[in-house]
Amino acid sequence: MANVLIIDDDREMNYTLAAMVDKMGYDVVPAYTLREGLQEATEKKFDVVLLDIHLPDGNGLNALPSLRESSGRPEVIIITGSGDMDGAELAITNGAWDYIEKTSSILAMTLPLLRAMQYKEEKKKQDVTPILLNRQQIIGDSPAIRHCLDHVAKASISDANVLITGETGTGKELFARTIHENSRRRNGNFVIVDCASMPENLVASMLFGHEKGAFTGADKASSGLIKHADGGTLFLDEIGELPFSMQKAFLRITQERSFRPVGSKREEESDFRLLAATNRNLDDMARNGQFRSDLLFRLRTLTIHLPSLRERKKDIQSLAMFYMNRLCEQHCTDIKGFSPDFFRSILEYEWPGNVRELFNTIETTFLAAYNDPILFTMHLPVPLRVKLAQASITSHALEKSHLETSLDPAGPHPKLREFRQQVVNSGEKFYLENLMGRTRGNMKEACEISGLARARLYELFTKHNIDKTS
Repeated sequence: MANVLIIDDDREMNYTLAAMVDKMGYDVVPAYTLREGLQEATEKKFDVVLLDIHLPDGNGLNALPSLRESSGRPEVIIITGSGDMDGAELAITNGAWDYIEKTSSILAMTLPLLRAMQYKEEKKKQDVTPILLNRQQIIGDSPAIRHCLDHVAKASISDANVLITGETGTGKELFARTIHENSRRRNGNFVIVDCASMPENLVASMLFGHEKGAFTGADKASSGLIKHADGGTLFLDEIGELPFSMQKAFLRITQERSFRPVGSKREEESDFRLLAATNRNLDDMARNGQFRSDLLFRLRTLTIHLPSLRERKKDIQSLAMFYMNRLCEQHCTDIKGFSPDFFRSILEYEWPGNVRELFNTIETTFLAAYNDPILFTMHLPVPLRVKLAQASITSHALEKSHLETSLDPAGPHPKLREFRQQVVNSGEKFYLENLMGRTRGNMKEACEISGLARARLYELFTKHNIDKTS
């Protein structure tokens, strides 16, 4: 019999949902805290989890990846008393089956559960052999990275167009190359087109090729990058930088796989697999008339969003060790050890430049500690150590001010756990309110300053009842 886990601190709602699930013929286990629910998911396999967002010991959305990666690989349906568009976006992009308000009718809550159960049953019937993925140099085992690798495996068995999104430095080219190396086109060329670095007046000839004498300086014919990708993979890096004037021409190529070189009267064909990557929001660009929506639809048959390093901190230690060991091997030096304070420091840093910044930092650290067998915080680059020290001072100053105002001498003394959470919440709210005042409600600037993704900022605004437009 199928199993359902309900995580909701509202006991009346939990009871109502449990009665609904029981009436549908499924086994049901109630949990009233996030910790209790995660423990249940660890000890028992569930097919579906009904998850509340606002729980007494945490936010349900933050636990969504962990629940989906638990032993039963359950589908997760978010149930919330306060529906929020940004919360819905965050839930769905993190793999939730559905996002439902508690004010919905029982029927509206029953249908998603029924569909999720049907989906799980179909998956159980399929005898699919796991894909043995050549991960290249993709390091890490966090839920966020495993989720991406699942998408890479699916992309590798087809010729569908794939759009890879993510912040600068998250490894979009590495993931594109991994898809190519695991596809049937692995023996063909992997051709990289850096859309951001191509001179606009030469984009056409670089992509399509040209005939001799087609323009000044064309002293010989060239086949172009698209033809070079025939039988292999064409990777358009920073596709958001492709000139608007070229987007229509490229749309035809994605449809027909044929093109005409500059100065030629004949059509050429190229059988290539198309992968593209961007750190920009192409939906916003399409709405603003900066990117063709029809090309965007064509590009993202499949989409893989790469998490920032802040969202996969579990992988930082593995990444640092991997790259340091590789540097030691390249320079024929002994493998270096890591002190606990070194790991503590790199885990405290926010890494706005993501994996690329981490690797650059590790290389600088290697050179600073070339003859030293063990790495300490002092070996890290000075600018990074300064930022860590400044962050610590700011944190301590905030903590002190809130400590002084959080304890009422005339009132009861709180438990340490309650007091700690009160200080953290107060500090978060103070920071966010000042952030919105400083940026005057500009979300893009707020994301850049805070180092947080837009969805995470909205989640914190909701948590602390902060006006997003203030």
